[in-house]
Amino acid sequence: MSGLLAPGRGAASAPLISRRNWLMSASVLPGSLLISEQSWAGSQLEEPLADSVRTALSSAITNSAPPVPVFGSTETRLAYLRWLSSMSDRLYSRKKGFNERIDFLQTVWYESKRAGLETSLVLGLIQVESAFRKFAVSSVGARGYMQVMPFWTRVIGDGDPSKLFHMQTNLRFGCVILRHYLDREGGNEFMALGRYNGSRGKPPYPNAVFGAQKKWLFQG
Repeated sequence: MSGLLAPGRGAASAPLISRRNWLMSASVLPGSLLISEQSWAGSQLEEPLADSVRTALSSAITNSAPPVPVFGSTETRLAYLRWLSSMSDRLYSRKKGFNERIDFLQTVWYESKRAGLETSLVLGLIQVESAFRKFAVSSVGARGYMQVMPFWTRVIGDGDPSKLFHMQTNLRFGCVILRHYLDREGGNEFMALGRYNGSRGKPPYPNAVFGAQKKWLFQG
């Protein structure tokens, strides 16, 4: 992969595609919270973490720079633009606003690549978890696009669960957590997804994510 990401760039950098209101406020009115119709992550388990793992996860969360794609060649840049256009068309029925849709897709792309995950897998997980609703809340309090449980803000953040409604924060937590589970399971996606859902070894949740993933595969 030839220079796809530039994690150190700040918000003042010129993005590839304009992203209006990139860093939105995480505060929301109670009435705006949406209860997820089918939250799968409600059984996600809080696990004791070794100090080395906690440090690695905390370090991964710390950098809050917005996603600014950079490319080593015109070919890779054009491939990214084709992906972005294709995904934007597929997501239109769920996110009508162009700027919101592009903000979301660029952030998913950045955070999935940053965590070493397949972007299609992350999109499939988001579809299953929240149906792409930013303020989705499960019956047990899992929040946002990737239905991150609030206890993770104590484990690898500052303990403020309201930040899980911030788009980039939620996607970063979710991707880092899934990466952690993949590492624990030796790269086995089926088992890692089971951990993410709190149903390790059981097929319904991983199969649902794999099924949703097919919609987001890109042949470019």
